[in-house]
Parts: sequence; C-alpha cells; structure tokens
Amino acid sequence: MTPAFMREALALAGNGRALASPNPMVGAVLVRDGEVVGRGFHTYEGRRHAEAIALAEAGDRARGATLYINLEPCAHQGRTPPCAAALIEAGVTRVVVPMEDPNPLVAGAGFRKLREAGIEVEMAADFAAEAEKLNEPFLHFMRTGRPLVTLKAAITLDGKISAPDDNQGWITSERARAHVQQLRHDSGAILTGIGTVLADDCLLTDRTGLARGRPLMRIVMDSRLRLPLDSKMARSAGGDVAAVTTSASSPERRKALEDRGIRVLVFDGPGGRADLRSAVEWLARERYLSLTIEAGSKVNWTALESGLVDRIFFYYGTKILGGLEALPLAGGIGRRRRSDAIRIHNVTIHQIPPDEFAVEGYLDVHRNH
Repeated sequence: MTPAFMREALALAGNGRALASPNPMVGAVLVRDGEVVGRGFHTYEGRRHAEAIALAEAGDRARGATLYINLEPCAHQGRTPPCAAALIEAGVTRVVVPMEDPNPLVAGAGFRKLREAGIEVEMAADFAAEAEKLNEPFLHFMRTGRPLVTLKAAITLDGKISAPDDNQGWITSERARAHVQQLRHDSGAILTGIGTVLADDCLLTDRTGLARGRPLMRIVMDSRLRLPLDSKMARSAGGDVAAVTTSASSPERRKALEDRGIRVLVFDGPGGRADLRSAVEWLARERYLSLTIEAGSKVNWTALESGLVDRIFFYYGTKILGGLEALPLAGGIGRRRRSDAIRIHNVTIHQIPPDEFAVEGYLDVHRNH
C-alpha cells in the first residue's frame, strides 16, 4: 500500500462534506503503474458513487489497477448499480480500504464479492481511525438507527453559559465562533429551546457560506408554542424550521406557525413538556444523520440526563463570571453525588489561539445510566 494514495482518497471524500448525507462521504483513487488514472468523490445529488466516477475517468486504464477507497464498496442495487460489480467488470485487481461499511445492506458483502472474483482486498488498518472519524455520523446512524447527537456550548472557565442581568456580547472569540459554524455545517440538524430563542432572537443557520445538499433543519423545543411570528427564525423559515410542542398547545398557534412554513411536531413528554427523545426519533425517520444541540441550561440537562447525547463540544472562553445566579452549562436537578457524575471519555482538546480551547469528548451511555 502507498499511504499517499490512501490520504488522497480520504481528502477526496471530504469534498462531500454536507453534500453526501444521508449517504457516507466516499473518495476513490484508481492507480495503475504508480500513476493515478481516475478519481472520484460522492455527492447525494450527483447520485454516482465515487468508484463509478473514478472508473469513468480511468476508462480502459482501470484494468489491472488498484483502487484506494475509504469505505467498503457497495454490493447492492440502490439508487445506483452495485460498485463491487462495476469494479469486477472493469478489471480492477486490488482494493485498498480501511474499513467495512456497517450498513446492513453492505456489511462485508462488497468484500466477499470482490474476493470471489479474485480481487485482492487489503485492509489499510493504519487509516481506520481517520476513516471512522470522517464518516462518524453515518456510521453511528447505521449502528444505532439514530442521529449522532452533539451537545455544544460556549462556557466560561467556571462553567457558566449566561449572566443574570445582561448577556450582550460573546463568551468566546470570533475565531471560536467560526469553529462553531464549521460544526453546524457538518450537522444535519440543530436544536434549541424556546427560552434561547426568546432571549437571543437567534437564527441558528449555517453561516459558513459553503454548499449543502440539504438545509440545516432548525428545531425549537416549544411546549406552549411561544415562538414569535416576527422572530428571525420564523421569518426565515422555509420548511427548515420545526417547533416541537405538546397536544395542549393552541391549535390557532399551530396553524399560524404552519402558515409561515414551520413544521409543528406534537410530541408529548414527561411533565407536560415537549419530548426531546421523540424529536430525535423523528430526525432518524427523516434520515438526518446528526444533530447539534445549542440550548440553555434546562434543555442541556434534559438532553444529558435522557442519555440522548453522544458527544460534547464545549468551547471555553477565558473568562470567569462567578456568582450563584449566572446559569451553569446544565441546570435541572443534576446528579446529587460525585460518584454519579456523567463521565466523558476519548477527550480531545482543540486549541483556539491565542488563549481559548474546545473540549470534545464522548459519553458512554451504559456507563452513565
């Protein structure tokens, strides 16, 4: 295996960021006699898989070539013909790949077909972690049947997200906020609580300016349908805003919001509140692979305590608010004993020069509940 070609395949796959979903990002590089003869990456709207694009570019030069690809080629008929069959027909003799596709329709069947046809399949184990991270939402969705849920927050060094009297200005820098926009760009949906909307009149849009295959779905947990019709979110809605409410909310308010192009979802939860778990399940049915929660103290705790959060991304501003009235990251009743604290593992620290940083980490649901 030549590592440079595998790196190129992974880089090509990344071109499908926010464009491939609900499919995985895939990059393919065809190499013959040490020379690249075909390249391709997948976008959902473009339909054709990376392998098919690379084969078309290579033409007859695909015969006897090695394919470098970041995910197992498919072996089933979907929106496009199976890629494993196309590789066999083209005369590719070797496939270098870091991981199997956990999609039940693939799950090793592509490798089997290739090997049965005499094609050598080499597992590029050194690139497995990078390939996993690249398609983390897709792989999580295939393994669990639900979107990867990230809890994002901007917090002070003493764990506060909001001051009691005045929240003008920002906790973090412009550079940190640009990092957040990249997180939004990589996400299929974003969720907040009505309290945050009423306090900030936020838009919650993807402001990277980069192309997306599907608009960022903006969701508000709104038990009493208090979302103002003149709010930025309501005014900008075009099928990409959903209000999650309860059956006790006003039918007139529902109609008024729906007339504005807002989807109203009635999900009754505990204590007469809109149900967060049902909202995540709805996203799964709509084939959104990932959700970012950017909310206030109450919603943050509900998300953590419910076991719905898979990952945290906390951006630390180098400031201290202090006081007992400034709101903490997560409110609610919390855990009453240190030994019951929610544990985070696989932690990565992202430096944001000159003085800030973000903490990324994962929750082990079994360990925390």
